[in-house]
Amino acid sequence: MSYTRFAIYFVPPDGALADFGARWLGWDPAAGREVDQPDLSGLDDVSATPRKYGFHGTLKAPFRLAQGADPARLAEAVETMAATCAPATCDGLQMSRIGRFLALTIKGDAAGVSRVAAACVQNLDGLRAPLSSEELARRRRSRLSGRQDELLTRWGYPYVMEEFRFHMTLTGRIAPDQVDHWQKVLADRMPDLPAPFVMDAIALVGERADGRFKMIQRYALTG
Repeated sequence: MSYTRFAIYFVPPDGALADFGARWLGWDPAAGREVDQPDLSGLDDVSATPRKYGFHGTLKAPFRLAQGADPARLAEAVETMAATCAPATCDGLQMSRIGRFLALTIKGDAAGVSRVAAACVQNLDGLRAPLSSEELARRRRSRLSGRQDELLTRWGYPYVMEEFRFHMTLTGRIAPDQVDHWQKVLADRMPDLPAPFVMDAIALVGERADGRFKMIQRYALTG
């Protein structure tokens, strides 16, 4: 299968959390298939924006391959990086509001997870194609800070390094009067969250022609 863009994600391993995320969003990125969602009024709309990405945490945001690079070379670079990067552990995950959407975020010290993300951004950036002027303009419509604009110019994404905040998106933007409702719905249906949370693998994912992301390969962090 050919892919238009690639990214590095944390994709939860097989288990209750991965099963919940796939069913909640209606897309399983590990298997690359649609999943029947719970019969909940409004869920299809609430989950529409994050659905194509699948349940994940972004470590290196989607990018096009640089001229002369190919998927095999990218896969080799990810494997090499994973072999030199140590796993990360934190106290656990928790559900949080981020603006008007809901996500799982880090509980406790996030330094280890941020270290893994920074390694992904830095070590693989030589295979990333520069952003086009249109892509830069689109990103800058988000009212970036001066530092975020610097990071966008250098790394192709504004929310990296010290601006990085690990999160696993559960919803798109929710109307303010509906946030409490969906937070309760999620709390009632979500499995026990990992405590501690261990990130001991990363996933190379690709964007298919239909815009949905599929896991290509998972790599253990063994550094």
